[in-house]
Amino acid sequence: MKTVLILGANGRFGLAAVHAFAHAGWRVLAQTRRAAAVPWPQGVQPLQLAVDDPAALATAAAGASVVVHALNPPYAQWQSQALSLLHQGLAVADQLGARLMLPGNVYNYGTQIRPQLRESDPQLPDHPKAQIRAAMEQAMCAAAEAAHAQGHGLRCVVIRAGDFFGGGSGSWLDLAVVKNLTRGKLVYPGPLDVPHAWAYLPDLAQAFERVAAAPAIAPYEVLHFAGHTLTGQELLRGLVTAASALGVRPAQGFRTGAFPWGWIRALAPLHRPWREVLEMRYLWLRPHALDGSALSHRVALPAATPLDVALQRSLVALGIGVAATSV
Repeated sequence: MKTVLILGANGRFGLAAVHAFAHAGWRVLAQTRRAAAVPWPQGVQPLQLAVDDPAALATAAAGASVVVHALNPPYAQWQSQALSLLHQGLAVADQLGARLMLPGNVYNYGTQIRPQLRESDPQLPDHPKAQIRAAMEQAMCAAAEAAHAQGHGLRCVVIRAGDFFGGGSGSWLDLAVVKNLTRGKLVYPGPLDVPHAWAYLPDLAQAFERVAAAPAIAPYEVLHFAGHTLTGQELLRGLVTAASALGVRPAQGFRTGAFPWGWIRALAPLHRPWREVLEMRYLWLRPHALDGSALSHRVALPAATPLDVALQRSLVALGIGVAATSV
């Protein structure tokens, strides 16, 4: 039986990966720092060990051929922790001789991000988060190429995706867009006519499983997950349809509000999390989409979840709506 170690299995992407790999028949080792927040799928083996002891973790995960790096520190601590966590994940994968898989994002391209992103496009990391993301990928590339030159088993792959949605709370969707949906208010952080890249987590996790099941073709690979590219108008229209299908129909209908960027700018000097959010505002102002053709040629992907179904399931996961059995 193929074995995968998922680091950060309690997180939103980690839990989606647990389900995707378990459903595909893998032996799943779920690393967490604390007990699981929800029951694991049948057959999943929890490993309640810290990642800062790679030797102990690798020993406990003996036989794993794939390591999914789903560790993600709190946003305000991301700059101080993300790179060190990545190095710990690399150390575990190296000791196992496994393939390390990372969910990448579009930060690397910087504030001049292009409308259509391909794997070969140059990266212009011109702000701190972009620079850390670029450094993470550079570290993976260097480690994989060094291991290959020495005849070791470590391989690395990045699957880049847009903003996550689905699988519970912790994304722009629930923290801003649908925060007051049950009261009839939707909020969008940018102009309504600008395309924005989104990734429905269960679909992204399935893409990870398909790539993990395929033989590695290079020491280091980068692949783009297309997901859903939506203007603000398209997303909000889809959310209204999804909410209505779940029985959420405010008496006064739905209205759309703007995100309070002026208020956030005023508070940013006093509140670091708002500074972090403000730094990334450009992603709502500049159109961008991910070209997923290389990934679809690399492996046979399952059919993408239709947007209406994905949005309904996302709302149900947030406790919104009553018709959970219909989706």
